[in-house]
Amino acid sequence: MTTETTAEATRVWGNFIGGTFAPSATRQQLAVRNPATGETLAEVAHSSAADVDRAVDAATTAFHGEWGAMSPRERGKLLRALGAAVDAHREELAELETRNVGKPIRETSELDIPGTAACFDYYGTWADKLYGETIPNSSMPVLNYTIRQPLGVVGAIVPWNGPLSIGSWKVAPALAAGNTVVLKPAGLTPLSMLRLAELAQDVGIPAGVFNVVTGPSAIGDALVTHPGVAKVSFTGSTSVGQTIMSRAAPTMKALTLECGGKSANIVFGDADLDAAVEATLFGIFLNQGEVCAAGSRLLVQSTVHEEFLGRLVERAGRLRVGDPLDATTQVGALISRSHLDEVHRCVEAGVSDGARLLTGGEPLTVAGLADTFYTPTILDGVDNGSQLAQQEVFGPVLAAIRFETPEQAVQLANDNMYGLSANIHTTHVQRAHSMAARLQAGSIFVNLPAIPFAEAPFGGLKMTGLGKDLGRDGIEGFTFKKSVVVSLAEPGEHFRWYA
Repeated sequence: MTTETTAEATRVWGNFIGGTFAPSATRQQLAVRNPATGETLAEVAHSSAADVDRAVDAATTAFHGEWGAMSPRERGKLLRALGAAVDAHREELAELETRNVGKPIRETSELDIPGTAACFDYYGTWADKLYGETIPNSSMPVLNYTIRQPLGVVGAIVPWNGPLSIGSWKVAPALAAGNTVVLKPAGLTPLSMLRLAELAQDVGIPAGVFNVVTGPSAIGDALVTHPGVAKVSFTGSTSVGQTIMSRAAPTMKALTLECGGKSANIVFGDADLDAAVEATLFGIFLNQGEVCAAGSRLLVQSTVHEEFLGRLVERAGRLRVGDPLDATTQVGALISRSHLDEVHRCVEAGVSDGARLLTGGEPLTVAGLADTFYTPTILDGVDNGSQLAQQEVFGPVLAAIRFETPEQAVQLANDNMYGLSANIHTTHVQRAHSMAARLQAGSIFVNLPAIPFAEAPFGGLKMTGLGKDLGRDGIEGFTFKKSVVVSLAEPGEHFRWYA
C-alpha cells in the first residue's frame, strides 16, 4: 500500500459543496469501515437537510452561472479530462473501492475503474451532439423545430455495491447535458465518490457543478423532496424506489429509477456449455452476487441439466474466496454481517421449500478477516414460485430450475415481478432472436453474462423501475425537449381567428 493510499484511508472527510470540503451542519462524523476486515477506513460527514440546502444552492448558482454559460464543447473537454484523471489514478481508486466495498481488487481494477473512466470519456463526446429535429407541418406556414435543454439541478442517489461505476452512470450524462449535480453516496461506501469530487476539481470543473453530501438515508429524502431539484436519478432497492416516487410526486420531479432484479439465465441444450459455465459463474459470483443484474435464476433445459449443473458445481467449488486485496481472490466479502445473515436466511428458506443444496450454503471463515464471507452457493430443484426464485437475494446464491421447451423457458423467465436483464445461451440464431423478443427484460445478453456498456441503454421494466442509464437514452433523460414554432407567413397573411 502506498503512502498516498494510507493517507486517504485515515482521512476525515467533509461534504464537497461549492468546490470545497466543509464539515456538516451537525458537526458530526460517521465511521466508514472495510467490510472484509472491520477496520475503520475514514470518517465522513453526518449531514442534515441543511447541508442538502447548501449543496442545491451551490448547484443552482453554478447552473445559472459559469457552467450554464460554458459551451457544450468545453463541458465535453472537462468530462473527458475527468475520465483521464480517473484512469491516471486507477490503482489508487481500485484499492479504495475494494477496501470500502469488499469486492476483489481484480474486479475494481479491471472493470469498475476502467468502466468509470470510459463513461466520462463517452459522455464527454456527447456534450455537443444533443441535436433537435425539424418537424414538417402542412397545416400552417411555420418552421417547427425542437431543442434539448438541461433540466437544472440533478439529485443522484448511488448504491453501495458499485459506487464509483454506477455513480458515473449518473454524473457523466447529467453534466454532459449541462445540468449540475448533488450526489448522495450510500452511507456504507462514500469514499470513492468523495475522491472523484477532488479529481473533478483538479481538472477544472467549476465550483458547485458536482457536489457530494454524505450521511443517512434522510439526506436522500431531503434531495427527493427539495423544490430546487429538477430530477432524481436513483439506483437501489425497489422498496426505496417506490418511496422516492411517492416523495417526489408533490414537486413532479423527473425520475430515473433502477431498482431490483431477479434475472433469468437460460441455457439451452445446444449451447456451448463451456462458454455458458463461464458466463454463469461471472453472472452470479461477480461482486459476491451483490449485483442488480446478477443471473440469479438459472434455467437449464432438461437434456443438459445434470451435465451442466455438474460442471458448474465443480467450478464453483474451486473459486477462491478471500482477502479482496489479494489479486488471486475471485469472491470477496459481503458488505456487512447483517447482510450475510439475510443471504443465509434466504438459502435456508430455499432448502425448507424443497430446493436441493449442491454446494456452499454457509458462511466461510477466512483467517485474519471479518465474518462477512459466504461460500458460492448453488441450489437445484428450485420452485419458480418460491421465495428463493422470486426475491432478490443480492448474494452469491444461484437458484437452478429445469425446463423442457423454449415456451416453458419464456413462461418461467417472465414469471417474476422484476424485468432488468436476461441471458440466453444457445447456438441457434433464430431461437436467440425469438427469445430476446419475448423476454420481459430491459437488456438481453446472448451467450454473454450481463455486462453494461456505456454505449448501450441499461434499465428494466415492471418492478425494476423506470427510465434508462447509459447510452443515448441516458443523456437524453437529463434533458427536456422544447418545441419552437416560428411563423413563416408573409406580411399581411398573419394568423387570424377573431378578425
